[in-house]
Formats: sequence, structure tokens, C-alpha cells
Amino acid sequence: MNGTLNKVMLIGFLGDDIKMHYFDGGNCIGRFQLATNEVYINKTTNEKITSTEWHNLVVRNKAAELCEKYLSKGDKIYVEGRIKSRQWQSEDGSTKHTTEIQVTEFTFLTTKKDSENNKQIPAADVAKNTNFDSENNVLPINDLPF
Repeated sequence: MNGTLNKVMLIGFLGDDIKMHYFDGGNCIGRFQLATNEVYINKTTNEKITSTEWHNLVVRNKAAELCEKYLSKGDKIYVEGRIKSRQWQSEDGSTKHTTEIQVTEFTFLTTKKDSENNKQIPAADVAKNTNFDSENNVLPINDLPF
């Protein structure tokens, strides 16, 4: 180990659908923005303040295709990756800079299927467990919730 570490862990919400870019040779990347929030209390005004930070994320190849298939705007995801800065020349000749998170691991915390299921089944239509003892918050032993 060389004594340095470049690792990022984020949990946040997609700001838009995945934007895919395909290259010759079959490789591809997916780009999306992830919003994370910080909530704190202003000690002077006692006001609750929410600050949103937007992160530019990049996923590659099969991982990008999985993200495109299962994620959409507003979905929650956990990602691990590394920070990468890059620069390029724009069409007008100016030099542009950006900082991105190159995703190496991810876990879907909300998927399209979950979102659709949540929308299709109103809470009033969900069957209640009549064996549940609400006064003591216990299920009978043979009716464990897993």
C-alpha cells in the first residue's frame, strides 16, 4: 500500500435517468447525478437547513447497462467508487474541467420494480395479519416475519 486512499461511499437519489454512451468495440459508460442531503439546525435562528450536494457518477460496461435497466430518476442507490478529475477541450477551444465518482460497487436501494409495486398496491388493500398481537407487538412463534 502506498499510504494513500481514494474511496467514496454515497447513499442518495438519482437526479435523472442514466445517460448511456456507447463506444466502438462494445464498451459503454453510463452517467448520472446523485443527490445527497445534509440537514442541520442554524444555531442563530433555530431553523432547520437542508443542503443538497450533487455528485457526477460514471458506471462502466455491464454495470452501466444494469443501472440503465433498473434505475430511474428519484431512485435511491448506495455506491462506492473513487474520485477522478478530468479535463477536455470544448468546441469553442476552452478547457473544461470536471470531477466525477467512478463507481466500482453499487447496491440498488429502490428499483423500478419496487417503485411500480408500491404504486400499484394501495396501503388500504394490503391484507392485515390477524395473528399479530398489537398490544404486545408480538407475532406467534410459528408466524415469524421472515
